[in-house]
Amino acid sequence: MRRASKLAAVAVVASMAMTGCGKNNDTTSGSKSTSQADICKTAKGTKGPKVGLAYDVGGRGDQSFNDSAYAGVSKAVKAFDGSCVEGEAQDGEAESAREDRLRQMADAGAKAIIGVGFAYSDAVNAVAPDYKDTSFAVVDGFDPDSKPNPNVAYLTFAANESSYLVGAAAALTSKTNQVGFVGGVHNDLIKAFEAGYTAGAKAAKPGIKVDIAYIQESNLSGFSDPSGGKTAAAGEFDKGADVVYHAAGASGSGIFDAAVEAGKGKWAIGVDSDQYLTATKQQQPHILTSALKRVDVASYDFISSVDKGSPVTGYATYDLKNNGVGYATSGGFLDSIKSKLDGYATKIKSGDIKVPTAP
Repeated sequence: MRRASKLAAVAVVASMAMTGCGKNNDTTSGSKSTSQADICKTAKGTKGPKVGLAYDVGGRGDQSFNDSAYAGVSKAVKAFDGSCVEGEAQDGEAESAREDRLRQMADAGAKAIIGVGFAYSDAVNAVAPDYKDTSFAVVDGFDPDSKPNPNVAYLTFAANESSYLVGAAAALTSKTNQVGFVGGVHNDLIKAFEAGYTAGAKAAKPGIKVDIAYIQESNLSGFSDPSGGKTAAAGEFDKGADVVYHAAGASGSGIFDAAVEAGKGKWAIGVDSDQYLTATKQQQPHILTSALKRVDVASYDFISSVDKGSPVTGYATYDLKNNGVGYATSGGFLDSIKSKLDGYATKIKSGDIKVPTAP
């Protein structure tokens, strides 16, 4: 993560969007709805810490890492009798908007503040020194100056390891000997997903072809563009791929739709959470698996440490060894190859397999 590029501030300032609740629409995915009971609206606990949850672009309802962070916060707020406030980043907002969002949360009394996504790194690093009694965490966070703030936890994930496993699954499932990858934004973080996926696919089937596509080069809107994701995935299916993995946040729903339209025998692979569970009934038969990044576990652990009075600080890595990453088995589509995937996982844990972090 130290290689992640520092984002340039944009001149457009969007609304702060910090509220006591998240999105309140009625969008339904399968049997799930984003209008579900909102912990930040209902929880009034005072024994545990007040939590600030700053979402990345896409916000709650993305069926990906934002939702996973919310799940961890929700569990912690209930477990420790706390409360929470939420805020969401907007497409194209200036860096100052992220900083202001975090300051508003701290000023509102939040003692544990989580920025979801690497794009909050600069904002957290700028704000944390001004609130020494508040604990901050950044999902996929980094400090470009290599001098981590003493009240910041940088929660990193070995997404290359889980990507390796689903890459192997894609290759072992493929009938065309060609698979695809769609990234939301072409940066170092997402390239780690690409690298692991490609390595896993080629380990399972050395001669396989891996098509690579990115929705955006640098604009974070690549994580909230289902139509762009659908176009990228459809292009790979048209070229012969029969399995496409995405690391594109809320854009992933477009990848799933592309698999549905590509027809029988065409598969998509989800990311961050078990996306089979939140997919529509039409999408579910096409979701082979999901690469799991347990943002929920990391968020809960962080809040738990604050509640105990010994906040996690510095770099905390979640990988296969501590169950911080993995792959989903919902749908039963991997039953025949699960033992092979678990064999790869064992070798990664032991160090026999070194998974690359860059293409």
